[in-house]
Amino acid sequence: MTILYRIMKHHPTTLQRGAVVPLKKAKYVVILVCALASEVFAQPQVYRDRVQPQWAKSGTAFWYRNDLPNSEREFVIVDAVAGTRQPAFDHSAVAIQMSQILTRGIEASKLPIQKIEWSDDSSAIHLIGEDGNFLWNSTSGQLTRAEASADVEISEFFLPRRGSTTNGAETEIAVINQLDRPVQVHWVDAEGMLKQYATVSPGESHRQHTFAGHVWLFRFDDESEIGCVEATDEPTKVTLNAKALESVRRSERRRNRPGRGRRNRVQHSNPTSPDERFIVFAKEHNIWLKTLADDSIVALSSDAGADNTFQKDASRDRAVGMNYELPDFPEDIVDAHWSTDSEHVIAFQTQKVDERRVHYIESTPGDQLQPKLHSYPYLKPGDPLPVAKPRLFHVDDQKEIVISNELFPNPWSLELLRWTNDGDRFWLLYNERGHQRLRVLEVTAASGEVRALVDEHSDTFIQYSSEGKFELRWLPNDQLLWASERSGWNHLYRYNTASGQIMNAVTSGEWNVRRIEHIDEEAGVIWFFAVGIKADQDPYHEHFCRVNLDGSGFKILTEGDGTHSIEWSPDRRWFVDRFSRVDLPFVTELRTDAGELVCRLEAADASEIIADRGSLPQRFTARGRDGKTDIWGIVHRPKNFDPTKSYPVIENIYAGPHDFHVPKSFRAGAGHQQRIADEGFFVVQIDGMGTAWRSKSFHDVCYRNLRDSGFPDRIAWMKSLKTEIPQIDLSRVGIYGGSAGGQNAMAALIWHSDFYKAAVADCGCHDNRMDKIWWNEQWMGVPEGDFYAENSNMENAHRLQGDLMLVVGELDRNVDPATSMQVAKKLVDANKEFDFVVVPGAGHGACETPWASTKRLQFFKRTLMVE
Repeated sequence: MTILYRIMKHHPTTLQRGAVVPLKKAKYVVILVCALASEVFAQPQVYRDRVQPQWAKSGTAFWYRNDLPNSEREFVIVDAVAGTRQPAFDHSAVAIQMSQILTRGIEASKLPIQKIEWSDDSSAIHLIGEDGNFLWNSTSGQLTRAEASADVEISEFFLPRRGSTTNGAETEIAVINQLDRPVQVHWVDAEGMLKQYATVSPGESHRQHTFAGHVWLFRFDDESEIGCVEATDEPTKVTLNAKALESVRRSERRRNRPGRGRRNRVQHSNPTSPDERFIVFAKEHNIWLKTLADDSIVALSSDAGADNTFQKDASRDRAVGMNYELPDFPEDIVDAHWSTDSEHVIAFQTQKVDERRVHYIESTPGDQLQPKLHSYPYLKPGDPLPVAKPRLFHVDDQKEIVISNELFPNPWSLELLRWTNDGDRFWLLYNERGHQRLRVLEVTAASGEVRALVDEHSDTFIQYSSEGKFELRWLPNDQLLWASERSGWNHLYRYNTASGQIMNAVTSGEWNVRRIEHIDEEAGVIWFFAVGIKADQDPYHEHFCRVNLDGSGFKILTEGDGTHSIEWSPDRRWFVDRFSRVDLPFVTELRTDAGELVCRLEAADASEIIADRGSLPQRFTARGRDGKTDIWGIVHRPKNFDPTKSYPVIENIYAGPHDFHVPKSFRAGAGHQQRIADEGFFVVQIDGMGTAWRSKSFHDVCYRNLRDSGFPDRIAWMKSLKTEIPQIDLSRVGIYGGSAGGQNAMAALIWHSDFYKAAVADCGCHDNRMDKIWWNEQWMGVPEGDFYAENSNMENAHRLQGDLMLVVGELDRNVDPATSMQVAKKLVDANKEFDFVVVPGAGHGACETPWASTKRLQFFKRTLMVE
């Protein structure tokens, strides 16, 4: 056990099921396999839960493989036109004939086949695996050998990347680089994060040990992505060439970084004019124009300086949410945007400010004895921002055209969206500090005149930072697509950019557009996901929909009671619909582009999971604080539930207003909630008022009121739960959470100690003035008046009643760890008893480390299991 502890401490990824073990760590492999094989390889699995269609060239049929219990597998062919699903071939006949060819016994349910391919005339199919390529003629029922291959070729490249699954057998991939550039080989972990394992030079190859289900990403050194493959049970070959680049299967990427949707619609800067006659650059902080024909230069400005510079500045990006180090730009680089006719250029001049930095100490840096001091840029609410002012110049006479800032007086951000095709106008996106106004501004190049094309206003906040709630899409024929919650629900609107008038609401109703999947501009059709659109279902379920740009032709394309994801056929005539709930394993269907059911493909088998856990999470709905709004949550029961006993309740809370947080899809892994439950608790998760993706009024509860955290709804929900599960004891209620959830957990003992008796607050933002600027000003606005202090755990620490365990990681770069220290100081000053746990070497989410999560469980056992 000492050796295993060492592995877990120094190489934690080796203990993840299916983790890749580099060769230099191979000495641990034997130990790992011997000590953990019986536990790891006996973990319960879900079967028939994922269909990965491999479409024929005709686009009317596809095959997929099911991996089944006891290492069995089956191959299925689906005819989309006929609506049939059947075995891809006669597995028993193939097994008999393959046994004769290979002179060894082959089981029909364990054929050594990895993939199949149709012949050119579709009269036969190739069965490809580690023993070579076989040809199956379905008419004659004959199996013959085709071209043999030592490795199986992978041709199913896809983007965007998805996380690896961790339940496959050991295997390997052989990577052959036939491109003219080096290729990086990255493993994609279960969370979608990358870890580089190799760089393969042109003409070279690399063999990589891995596990079936692991996803590998190939990309160039400029981080442009080539494609991904998923390793299968058999050793496989990946050839990277022009054909591979062309074959990448692409699907919609779900974005979640703040403002990324906005940035994808912003025009990138370019110092060179479209006609390649001029270039602009910074010199002594002013902007200069160079004529490339004769290398002559002329200053366009003369009033700039080090604190008010045209030099491109990374602090502007950090100010709007990127709290990490960015590379410095060369001194001559400017943020410039040329008109399409090369007659005008816009350059942003930045008023610099002192940039706040957060400092922290790493007590035990690796094998070193002496601690290290770290710092990084980190703006906080109320900090001054580097303001970027656009300046417009006419190139021929080098004169400036003054742009009035009357319509953008106090920017959080101000960005160029695009120039018109004729170069006579351009558009700016203005996000006002405090996030209550968002404008699309049109500027006339000849005069500098500014008008508001779109003027969005809210008395609370505009959720600019969320994909779906910020949508800005340019459409043909002088049209703009815009998302707004002006009706009380998030919907799409179509604007005429010439008149500045709304043409029509594209969507409407008491539900929300969640995100756009695709727009067919020529046909005038939008495909999108919506929540709350099925009145008889959980309002957080995502359903796939279609609507015409003029608002007609609206249709819900999915039906099943669950949250849905889809994958299109190559020609978008059909899509594979996959849906589930926490209490329903995945169901997969094939549907037409009109949403008509073609056939059911699979219903997942989670019997092993259910047998192992005892039960799946239970969905529960109850009225909230107002007695009429439904509040949704889930319950995790202890595996060995005894109806004659009484059980404490623990709430796992995260009330961040940027989203909803109760899981909606099926999860194979038990998670920390179930592990805690199995120790003798009921563990609940709830989305109360103040969280996103219900009505605007539901969401607005959080405005300047983060301490609310939906607690009145949560308490009402648990009281209703008691009527259904009388075994829960509401005199013994605990709560835990991390980050915003850590702030929420401690707030429970400050404001609702009559209900909550014990709390574990992990890496919490205990005073919103101490946390990152973009997240907190989004919901709280600019610090003015007393509302930040009124919501502060630190300022109100003296009110705390009950048992508190306060946890912080010393290396937290997400939330300033000083905020936990400050609230601890206030508790000490108030002579409050509490447990204070600092986890050396841990970052954000310190309580999810093995040691701290065990300590959390022991804390709840000590404080709640006393009857």
